[in-house]
Amino acid sequence: TGILDVGAEDSSARWWILDFRQPLHPRGGVVIVGDTMLIFDAHLDLAWNALEWGRDLTLPVEEIRRAERHLTQTGRGRNTVSLPELRKAEVGFCLATFLARRVVDGNPPFVPYESPMASLEAAYRQADYYRLLAERGLIRLIDGRDRLDSHLENWVAAPDRIEPGCILSMEGADAIPDPSYLETWRDRGLRVIGPVHYGANRYGHGTGTEGGLTAAGMELLRRMEELGFFLDVTHLSDQAFEEALAGFGGPVLASHHNCRALVPGQRQLSDDQIRSLVARGAVIGVAFDAWMLQPDWVRGQTEPATVGIEAAADHIERICGIAGNADHVGIGSDLDGGFGAEQCPRDLDTIADLGKLPALLERRGFSPKEVEKCMHGNWIDFFRRAWPEG
Repeated sequence: TGILDVGAEDSSARWWILDFRQPLHPRGGVVIVGDTMLIFDAHLDLAWNALEWGRDLTLPVEEIRRAERHLTQTGRGRNTVSLPELRKAEVGFCLATFLARRVVDGNPPFVPYESPMASLEAAYRQADYYRLLAERGLIRLIDGRDRLDSHLENWVAAPDRIEPGCILSMEGADAIPDPSYLETWRDRGLRVIGPVHYGANRYGHGTGTEGGLTAAGMELLRRMEELGFFLDVTHLSDQAFEEALAGFGGPVLASHHNCRALVPGQRQLSDDQIRSLVARGAVIGVAFDAWMLQPDWVRGQTEPATVGIEAAADHIERICGIAGNADHVGIGSDLDGGFGAEQCPRDLDTIADLGKLPALLERRGFSPKEVEKCMHGNWIDFFRRAWPEG
């Protein structure tokens, strides 16, 4: 074991412990310890917040809240995420989403676009937003193993000066009018796709509906596998979940999902679904949306004081218990996913409060190595294993 002092201009120098007995990146190869810990967050709707809600994510959280203080819509004036806050939180990696849903009868109009081409155009705007952030040096787009590795190396060397690394993900494939568009989307940097969001679309059934994948959905999965996309099973109905795992042979993840045994409801994963994901080598990102953390939470009514970050540790611990190890769980916070601090645990004011989770896990008996896996190591290892070199 070697100790590397990365230096500081004052007495608050950080120390990072690296295990040099193994290569830097494979499982177990990097251990990062300090006053804060690297976080990999597998679900952040950055472009949606910037373009649909008009937030300037380059500003501190406090300034965005002040700009929205006159707005009464749920989530306004209570945001928890901005680019400066990601740096403060040590979010070195995230899955940054495209979210441009069509309106379909019976679906909640979370992000309403009237046609597939309208959804496509809206998602293209979100892609351009991420590209512009990258050109300004505010994020780094990660689309393969080499870039993931180099970003990790840079972060270890200078965490205070490195922008977040973003892997692009699509939540609900409404912005893919048909599978022939997948190559275009791959050229635009998209790497992860969740076929359905709430309700149903042309590819299948999602949260709140009963049914499976359509013929178009099966074709989408076939082309995704051929082109090397990752499948995100988040929001799939139970039947669609089973059909997707059976019909897709590529890498599978659940970006932001909690445990149905702790909080009943179709939006959560059953124990059997967790076992199926573990068998596929998947990682499950635990979400911090309060109604997914505590049973009987009613949006807009239940007070945040009734649930704490400790509840997220409950879900992490259950996933680890089912898996028999700590190799298949991470964070997929979904913070600012159409809500704000009013729908978060009482001890989470901004995304920086995710840094409270390691101490909670340690108190439950998680080893330092297991904590690192939950905070970032499992996600990094997952993408490294699934992406070919180069």
